[in-house]
Amino acid sequence: MNKIILATAFAVSQVFAVSAFAQTTRAEVKADTASAVKSGAIAKGDASDATKAKSTAARADVKKEAAMAEKSGTIAVGDGTKEPKATSTKARAEVKKEAAAAEKAGTIPAGEAGAKK
Repeated sequence: MNKIILATAFAVSQVFAVSAFAQTTRAEVKADTASAVKSGAIAKGDASDATKAKSTAARADVKKEAAMAEKSGTIAVGDGTKEPKATSTKARAEVKKEAAAAEKAGTIPAGEAGAKK
């Protein structure tokens, strides 16, 4: 009997909780927004009324300036480095021997997290 009373009380409380926190309808929100836009309280579309800057130079002129800047090194091209990548002077076998010796001596860990042997 107590379980039925508790369940009923819980259900009733949930109904009242939902109705207490009921929000406005979609139509009401749309009407409020339309009246705010009409009165000027909120901006319509983009919030900024500032005009966007336009270039006065022709596209061809801009491209020529960019090409000259790249050539002179004023601006970076691609990843920003023009230096060649370092190349090893040792043979692959020699490097592998050195790595194995260092691993055996314990100066570097073995493989990934010491799992490789």
